[in-house]
Amino acid sequence: MADDALDLFLRGETDGRTFRHLDHLRMGFELLRRASFTQAAAAFSASLKIIAARNGTPGAYHETMTVAFLALIAEHAACGAYTDFEEFIAANPALADKRILQRWYGAERLGSALARKTFILPERQGGPT
Repeated sequence: MADDALDLFLRGETDGRTFRHLDHLRMGFELLRRASFTQAAAAFSASLKIIAARNGTPGAYHETMTVAFLALIAEHAACGAYTDFEEFIAANPALADKRILQRWYGAERLGSALARKTFILPERQGGPT
């Protein structure tokens, strides 16, 4: 099932109206199981842009949030031997909260046009995840 959902996602055929935060995390986790971080980031970004455009909301794509969450997924996945996404998210429930990036980014910085367009570094040191 994960392979089918990932294939749809990579083709940009996922329904953007029903694609929620946990779905983003799941696709990031599955991509990172199959590719390096840089390859996964490129594919993840491209797919999300296609999905947003097909949904009529191309401005919904956010580069900093995309890369930051993928980095969090990669770091947490590297710290454990997870057999599937359910096991991964059960062990890392903080990732299910979209507000987790507030540990590193203020609202103004993360909400900026620059952050939507390109990855920007955090402005502060975050707490443990």
